[in-house]
Amino acid sequence: MNAKNLVVTAKMLVAGDKGLLAMDESNPTCNKRFAKLGIPQTEEARRAYRELIVTTPNLGECISGVILYDETIRQQKKDGTPFIKVIINAGIIPGIKVDTGAKEMAAHPGEKITEGLDGLRERLAEYSQMGARFAKWRAVIAIGDGIPSRGCIEANAQTLARYAALCQEAGLVPIVEPEVLMEGEHTLDRCFAVTEEVLHTVFNQFYTQRVMLEGMILKPNMVLPGLTCPKQEAADEVADATVNCLLRTVPAAVPGIAFLSGGQSCELASARLNAMNVRFKSQMPWGLAFSFARAIQQPALEIWQGKEANVPAAQQALYNRATCNQAARRGEYNSAMEKTGELYGT
Repeated sequence: MNAKNLVVTAKMLVAGDKGLLAMDESNPTCNKRFAKLGIPQTEEARRAYRELIVTTPNLGECISGVILYDETIRQQKKDGTPFIKVIINAGIIPGIKVDTGAKEMAAHPGEKITEGLDGLRERLAEYSQMGARFAKWRAVIAIGDGIPSRGCIEANAQTLARYAALCQEAGLVPIVEPEVLMEGEHTLDRCFAVTEEVLHTVFNQFYTQRVMLEGMILKPNMVLPGLTCPKQEAADEVADATVNCLLRTVPAAVPGIAFLSGGQSCELASARLNAMNVRFKSQMPWGLAFSFARAIQQPALEIWQGKEANVPAAQQALYNRATCNQAARRGEYNSAMEKTGELYGT
């Protein structure tokens, strides 16, 4: 393990006002999104859409790293240039999703365990050779009647820690994603309690598995009420709950926290991140960044519709969404940017 390189890469991923773009949707997930918009569910359509993303002009101004999928990291532009070369030339750090998905957990109805540790050491070595400098693993924790259980939380936390240790051994910065899901009618307070328990357990396992905290990034959920909860708190209340939960659980040695969007609308994800940075930036030991997928990509996908003629407009929409989140990191986002694509104060 080269500790110095890990620390440098981790700091670069959350430096300044940049954040990460997650484009690591599995092929089935990507196909579902295409199907909703009438886009062909083919490898070529996926390749063309991913080319649209990685060739977006000036993307490196606001995006520090992109998370790829196994198919994506092996793909090329239409002219034969490997995507990974395009990404590096844009000044963006390439990363790779390495888990193989969340599966039903034995003896735990309604709960899931993420798989993919088998053969991971060898896969990480291959991805590193291809140019990846960080990796990502997602665990999912559902809130419901009698769940999450300790068994589910502990099993996923240990798996995240073992993944992180293997990444650091291979010279890749682990992005650790313990996602408490938004689905359900639970309150903000219930999400706070579950998120706190999950993060305490995850960092206890990191200590046990000897994960170097300075060489990793945490990708958590925001503390939110369930999607069907009657009470939906304002952005400032979400910011207070989220940051207070993180201050209780995340060691100061961690260089940065890059939130997942988790099904939030583009505008809400940006507004909530903005509120955190407005209210707490001077008090936090780590940077608060973004690692969004749909909350950056969705407007571009809807404009593209699988048509080459729509690529420039789709790329502009992608860039605008990325710059909105860049502004949120600075605490300078406002909803007017969604219409104009212009950054306040620049």
